Amino acid sequence: MTDFLRPSLLALALVAFTASSAPAEQWKRPTSHGGEITREVTNDGRVYQGATTRTGVNGGTYSSSSTCIDGAVDRCRRSYSATGPQGKTVSGKSYLALGPDKGRQIGYFQGENGNRYAGVRRVWRR
Repeated sequence: MTDFLRPSLLALALVAFTASSAPAEQWKRPTSHGGEITREVTNDGRVYQGATTRTGVNGGTYSSSSTCIDGAVDRCRRSYSATGPQGKTVSGKSYLALGPDKGRQIGYFQGENGNRYAGVRRVWRR
């Protein structure tokens, strides 16, 4: 094998190794007031996905899912919904673009009666 080809194959192997999928991380634990929370996170290269479910002792539930793409500007989208013990449901979505120091978040919230509320805010990286 030539000296030129050997470093090229090594670089290709490193790229293939770092771009491969990571196994899912999953955990479940009780909450301080007797409910339960479950979380799962997966990573596929620059794309991260997560899901959370929280159940209260009174029968209320909250669930959310998000997808983020890592890059020069990180981009995330998140959707969530909650159902109270009496069956009332609220839901929403948010979108985030975050640069090196700051970004913007846009989202909306829909109440149980169908009314929608939207908002935009600036966010700062910690």
